[in-house]
Amino acid sequence: MRRRDVLKRAALAGVAVPLGSAFDTQEMPAGHEDPLADGAHVRQAWVARLTRVAEPVLSHLAAGTLKRSMPVEGGPDRRAVTHLEALGRTLAGLAPWINLPADATDEGRARGRFARMAAEALRQATDPASPDALNFTEGGQPLVDAAFLAHAIVRAPGALWDALDTSTRRRVVTALAATRQIAPGYNNWLLFSAMVEAALCRAGEAWDQMRVDYALRQHESWYKGDGVYGDGPSFHWDYYNSFVIQPMLLDVLDVCGDARDAWRALRAGVLARAGRYAGIQERLVGPDGSFPPIGRSLAYRCGAFQLLAQVALRRELPRDVPPAQARAALHAVIRRTLDAPGTFDAAGWLQIGLCGHQPALGERYISTGSLYLAVTAFLPLGMPPDDPFWIGPGLSWTSRRAWNGERVAIDSALKEGALGAGR
Repeated sequence: MRRRDVLKRAALAGVAVPLGSAFDTQEMPAGHEDPLADGAHVRQAWVARLTRVAEPVLSHLAAGTLKRSMPVEGGPDRRAVTHLEALGRTLAGLAPWINLPADATDEGRARGRFARMAAEALRQATDPASPDALNFTEGGQPLVDAAFLAHAIVRAPGALWDALDTSTRRRVVTALAATRQIAPGYNNWLLFSAMVEAALCRAGEAWDQMRVDYALRQHESWYKGDGVYGDGPSFHWDYYNSFVIQPMLLDVLDVCGDARDAWRALRAGVLARAGRYAGIQERLVGPDGSFPPIGRSLAYRCGAFQLLAQVALRRELPRDVPPAQARAALHAVIRRTLDAPGTFDAAGWLQIGLCGHQPALGERYISTGSLYLAVTAFLPLGMPPDDPFWIGPGLSWTSRRAWNGERVAIDSALKEGALGAGR
């Protein structure tokens, strides 16, 4: 994206852009791209990529120009839903980072700017008089992305709730509650309804315990073993345990889990399974940062590793995955999926693909806005720079060590009879 376009849109949103930002990806020294580099350098590279991906969505929406400016690659019927997709998914990944306080560092100033853009974007998105007022009720898809928006609010209550003005808060509540008219599918969609209720609970609003209870109980019944849930009654080879199921189970229980004894009793199992699945994900990262192109929605790119990123953010990684190892594995995946030629169009918008521009990988429900689930790979930026995750050099991840002939720990299944013992 051209710098003058960024400056113009940010100015329209009332947000100052620091000139000569250290987070311009074109200025990034090559050493920052080594997954085993020092954590401070890797963090700088992550912030550069995160802000590059999120900038067009938030700067345009904050300026009221998202619908006018965002291209809509994909099916022609997606224009009514793609803009909410872009907002909800971008904020779901950005949220922990902007929830950290702004400070006088280059990163801190960038973080403050994105927090201000996010708040203004929410105002525009929910104001019926805005040219960028978004669709929360027509069709089924708005439930999905209202849930990602709700997930963002739960992940960043300071930046995305407490910082909002009273009228915007009221409109956000109205928009989220309006999605109750959409019946979820009998699959991972049950968690979309539950996530909306969790955000309403967090906001101190009336919320529907039955929607949460149904989602939690059904997913408990759909558990298949060794850290993996079915997407509904059936098991599918895909990344929906990471795209939706386990991240939302964790955060719904964090917000609402004390409301009922039965929900509280689920926590240990849900957490143990998330740890096991995060360990599996770390082993799925190939020596070059690639991963098996299995299942649907591969155009979400590095978003396939949201669960590993979230477990790292929660500081609940398995014992055999040190933070510096998880950081290196995630960095390798982020680079592999976001740096290929064709990932972005000339104006800086994501294009359909897993590694570059691959339109054939877009299912009928995929459009430009859908692609921003990739931002969820950046969740560990919600840990401050002095967290152990960001300190010191990276460690080789499991596949890199294995295929280099180095020592690798034996993998083992989750011991279901003693929750947590298999982690």
